[in-house]
Amino acid sequence: MTGTATTAATGTAPATAATAGTDGAAKVVVITGASSGIGAATARRLAADGHRLLLGARRTGRLAALTEELTARGATAAFRRLDVTDAADVRAFIGAARERYGRVDVLVNNAGVMPLAPLDALRTDEWDRMIDVNVRGVLHGIAAALPAMRARGGGHIVNIASVGAYEVSPTAAVYCATKFAVRAISEGLRQESPGDIRVTLVSPGVTESELADGIEDPVAREAMKAYRAVALPASAIADAIAYAVSQPAGVDVNEIVVRPAASAQ
Repeated sequence: MTGTATTAATGTAPATAATAGTDGAAKVVVITGASSGIGAATARRLAADGHRLLLGARRTGRLAALTEELTARGATAAFRRLDVTDAADVRAFIGAARERYGRVDVLVNNAGVMPLAPLDALRTDEWDRMIDVNVRGVLHGIAAALPAMRARGGGHIVNIASVGAYEVSPTAAVYCATKFAVRAISEGLRQESPGDIRVTLVSPGVTESELADGIEDPVAREAMKAYRAVALPASAIADAIAYAVSQPAGVDVNEIVVRPAASAQ
């Protein structure tokens, strides 16, 4: 167990149709990997829309700064240290949100890693890390949130994949495999949900984030430079997530693929 006691600050953002989406209700949203990139951008967007947030990641200093930023703007937000590879820690994270806000309406499974390298580089530790974070982390989130959502008769799980969930490129075989898995898990969950649980898969193309900073292989790192020149801002992905979250209960946006207009991938 790697979590700590919930640390939070709250604001007074009103829950109105204007701020909380087309269904007119502020939701309780938990976001993994919220300390940077798409996770942080999503927190900013959903906070601006009037939703109440619990943010999770390992870097609590960044979470604290983001929470302070959001609450200074009148949002309701809290944070907790989270390691998605630890199933007990993820259960505690979801439990902290339920204790604080009474329920969890939306889980954004965003935490991910992308240490690209050719297979013959044999970076087996990196393979294990991608499987643990990108696949098991998503499953841990679903396992922690789904029972209470089912008991309440509703909920929304948003899984962040990648265009790598649809195509494979050199140096990205294992990364793409994990994202194919997230796509399969999302579709399976959707098919198994008799209308009570909405499931959205959001698949970004190359996006501004710190994922590429973890690439140690020189071949993969050099190849990524060309993609980063046309990278989307993380806010573009946050907007897609906000769109899915804002739909009425009877509308399930299943898959969104967002690519830079100037990129084929």
